[in-house]
Amino acid sequence: MKEKTKNRSEKSVSKTAIARRDFIKTAAGASVFMIVPRHVLGGPAYVAPSDKINIAAVGVNGKGKTDIREVAHENIYALCDIDDRKMAATLEEDWTAGFRDKAKKYRDYREMLDNEPEIDAVLISTPDHMHSPIATHAMALGKHVYVQKPLTHTVAEARLLALRARENNVVTQMGNQGHAEEGARLINEWVADGLLGTVTEVHCWTNRPVWPQGIARPEGSDPVPAAMDWDLWLGAAPNRPYLQGRYHAFNWRGWRDFGTGVVGDMGAHIIDHPYWALDLDLPSTISASSTRWGRDFESFPLASKIHFEFPARGGRGPVKMTWYDGGLLPERPEMIENGRQMGDNDGGVLIVGDRNTLMHGVYGRDPRLIPEARNLEYQKPAPTMARSPGIYQEWIDAIKDRSKVTTSSFEYAARLTETMLLGNIALLRGGEHTVLEYDGANMRFTNDEVANAYLEKDYRPGFGLV
Repeated sequence: MKEKTKNRSEKSVSKTAIARRDFIKTAAGASVFMIVPRHVLGGPAYVAPSDKINIAAVGVNGKGKTDIREVAHENIYALCDIDDRKMAATLEEDWTAGFRDKAKKYRDYREMLDNEPEIDAVLISTPDHMHSPIATHAMALGKHVYVQKPLTHTVAEARLLALRARENNVVTQMGNQGHAEEGARLINEWVADGLLGTVTEVHCWTNRPVWPQGIARPEGSDPVPAAMDWDLWLGAAPNRPYLQGRYHAFNWRGWRDFGTGVVGDMGAHIIDHPYWALDLDLPSTISASSTRWGRDFESFPLASKIHFEFPARGGRGPVKMTWYDGGLLPERPEMIENGRQMGDNDGGVLIVGDRNTLMHGVYGRDPRLIPEARNLEYQKPAPTMARSPGIYQEWIDAIKDRSKVTTSSFEYAARLTETMLLGNIALLRGGEHTVLEYDGANMRFTNDEVANAYLEKDYRPGFGLV
């Protein structure tokens, strides 16, 4: 991180620590009964199991709306969005009636976090480029954090978020909901059962992008609506003029300043399952090819193919994984029946072993052996993994009971995200026909200094990492 901004949250942490010390001294010498705010008891963001969690949300429309709805049985304490119209649209829906009037409303996440010490936990559902500035700010204040996928915008940010979660002892989760579904556990259990034999290759594909990519930056500008704070939307990203519908509220995914392209969007739903079941960790080499990028590498290409090689690990041998997007597909396996679709309409995965091949859809859904006759004769093992109450409830349960865990915590999600983002760096270097050699222990490419420059980025003043 080239600018590690030390902003208002740093002061807030020191003030909180001083306030707690002063309280202990005062209470020790006092004989009066006192009602103590719960954030003072038990350390930062302590929540008794019987209490409802005070949740703040940054980004309240689109995926943010889904996130809030999934945790609305807790206490929605504060809401933050740079667009008043989006805020109002969400709060018009019937299910928000219990909190629409009492929840605090903010445009600037920094003001919300610094001025609302009663917040226990934060949902972050913004464009990718703002995940890390908001998450590090929240964790520095002792808040538990849920961040939509992909976890971060850069590799260096992924490393930092995992570190900050450990340092601040907070409960974290990345929002790749398929990780908590039944299919994810079946894939793990079948692989562990030895069903596939020695796995040597994995193929992952998606039908996306479904937004513009491979285009030049649009010219001109439009007046910024009065209901929106465009500077706050840009946040850590370089200045760009506001253009109606070009970036906000959806098409940002295709632009490097704001998004992480297709592998960033869908890798956490697709790569996740073989990555978890095979314990892949970080790749040792990455290479890629693609259609043409947008001018000056500002907009991701329309279609790409990325190759990852993972070294042997534990009792498993090396594995080659190939990612396909933009309509590209792996070669159709000979054993799959004619007329049968590979994966589902949105994409899929083939995990190829020397005994059997497993196929599943996006989110790990509908795992099957191919051909279907082999799937029907397979005697499925008894469940060995604990089933999940859902990606959101895992997070809430672990906040209330620290003996419980989240399965897509930042410790895991950072490695998965780093792998995906290494693919984007290989795409940037694909025109040089480069096979990148990666030293994961030291977070650097050993054969390409240009590629190393893409591991981190600069931040606009005021929106750096805490």
